[in-house]
Amino acid sequence: MILSSFVSRLPSLKGFALAAASAICYGTNPLGALHLYAQGYSTETVLVYRFFTGAIILFAIMLLQKMSFKINVRECKILVAFGFFFAISSLLYYASFKYMDAGLASTLLFLYPLEVAVIMSLFFKEKMKKSVIASIAVSMVGVSLLYNGDKGFSVSSIGWLLVFISSFTYAIYIVMANRVNLQMGSVKMTFYAICFCLVFLLLYSVTLGSGFPPIFTQASSWGWGFMLGLVPTVLSLIFMVKAVKIIGSTPTAILGALEPVTAVTIGVTVFDETLTTRIIAGIALILGSTMLVAVKK
Repeated sequence: MILSSFVSRLPSLKGFALAAASAICYGTNPLGALHLYAQGYSTETVLVYRFFTGAIILFAIMLLQKMSFKINVRECKILVAFGFFFAISSLLYYASFKYMDAGLASTLLFLYPLEVAVIMSLFFKEKMKKSVIASIAVSMVGVSLLYNGDKGFSVSSIGWLLVFISSFTYAIYIVMANRVNLQMGSVKMTFYAICFCLVFLLLYSVTLGSGFPPIFTQASSWGWGFMLGLVPTVLSLIFMVKAVKIIGSTPTAILGALEPVTAVTIGVTVFDETLTTRIIAGIALILGSTMLVAVKK
C-alpha cells in the first residue's frame, strides 16, 4: 500500500520538481549577466546574445517537433507588441543590476503578480479582493525595508526605478498574454516574442545604446551568452510549461518564489552582495505577499 501510494504521487512530485527547476533556472539570470558586465559588455549586448541564443534553440526545437512557423497578420501584430514589452522589461531589469544588488532586483521583479491584480482591477473592472489589498500593503512594508538598506536611496534610486518599471511592464505582458487569447503553443509564441524582442533591442542598441553589438572575442563570453539563452530562457520555459500541465498554474506560481531566492543566493555567494537581517526580512515579506495572492487565486 505504501509503495502504491508513493507511485500514485510520482506525477505530482515530478510537477513540483519541474516548477522548482523552472524558477531556479530563471534565477540564474544575474550569474551570466554580471560576468559579462565584468568583461565590459553593455546591457543591450548581453540581452541580444541571450535572446539570439534562445531563439536558435527554440527554432531547433520547433523544427525537431515539426511545428508550423506560420502566423497570420493578427497574430503578428500581437507578437510584435509582446516583443516590445518583453524588450523593455528585460532591458530595464538587466540595467538595474548595475545600480543595485541583483538579488534585490530579482525580488522586486517578483512583485509583478500584485501589479497584474492592480491592472486587472483598474482597467478590466475585476474586483480586488481584500487578500490582494493586504498583500500589497505587506509587500510595500517589505519594499520599505529594502529601500532603507545599508546602501541608501542616493546610490540605488535609479535601480529601484528601473526594476519597478520592468516589473510593471512584465505585468502588462502577462495581462496581454491572458486577454488576447492567442491560439498557439507557448514554444511558438515565445519564439516569435523573442525574435521581435531582438529586433527592438537591436534598434535601441544602434540608435540610443552602445551601437551594434560586438562579436564576442573570448570563449568565456560565448559560454555565458549560451548559458543565458539556454538556462534562464529556454529551460525555464520548458520546465514551467510541463509543470503547469501536471500540477496547475497556482502551485507553479508559488514555487516561482525560488527564482529571487536563487538570484539572492548567487549574488551573495558569487558576487559578495550584501545580505543583512533587514534585507532578509524585506525579501521574506515581498515573497510571502506575492505567494498569498497566488494561493488565493
